[in-house]
Amino acid sequence: MTDPAPAAGEVPLARQMASALRGAVIPVLFFIAVIGLWEATTILLEIPEIVLPSPSAIGIALWKSVLSPTFLYHLGITLWEVIAGFVLGAVIGIAAGIAVGLFPFAERTLYPYIVAFQALPKVSVAPIIMIWFGYGLTSKIVLTATMSFFPLLANTIAGMRATPPDQKDLFHGMTANRWQIFWKLNLPLALPFIFVGLDLSLLLSVTGAIVGEFVGARAGLGFLILQRNFSLDMPGNFAILVVLAAIGLFFHLGVKVLEKKVIFWR
Repeated sequence: MTDPAPAAGEVPLARQMASALRGAVIPVLFFIAVIGLWEATTILLEIPEIVLPSPSAIGIALWKSVLSPTFLYHLGITLWEVIAGFVLGAVIGIAAGIAVGLFPFAERTLYPYIVAFQALPKVSVAPIIMIWFGYGLTSKIVLTATMSFFPLLANTIAGMRATPPDQKDLFHGMTANRWQIFWKLNLPLALPFIFVGLDLSLLLSVTGAIVGEFVGARAGLGFLILQRNFSLDMPGNFAILVVLAAIGLFFHLGVKVLEKKVIFWR
């Protein structure tokens, strides 16, 4: 007796596993090739460590950093600044985007000023924020919030405008009020756009925290980078960059997992 043929559009399990394996193996092989070429180049060309440290030296510095309580303290400070600033910027950005999407008057009144503020380089604004809020955690959280605010605002507005007019007319024909249309129609259609903004804002939050620590801080990974620059500890500096890249990748994957759970109908 032969096995039943798979239904139309149904991918066999073996093919799914093979595709997933290829998707995991190819990036790993590419990473190993890049690291091997990097290591060989630094050895063969005798590149000084202060110019470009080898991956092995960076790995040793990273291992020592992870085992250091001082490094973990600085890491915790930066993570708190990133998460707190992102949450603050996300809440304000999504709320402002919804308000602009629902009320055209808000767009005409507020949006030009928001765009003008966003056009300012945050590095130039950072010293002013430090003067206003001090050199503690508050100023870093505020700067991080300003970095994460605009992508969520712009994507939320785009999502609110993505509602097809015929569907909105259908809801009006069913005597739905403004808030029913928002909860049942506007918001579900805007969620994919909002998650794109969340992904981008999280990555910018890491940048905002580090920029704030560069301008003025007593702790954090940015502060630690400056210290290691002064001592010419380039492997240690690259180790911090590896940690920051890992943080950004972790946040990105977290948003993707949450997006699949929330927008399950996609």
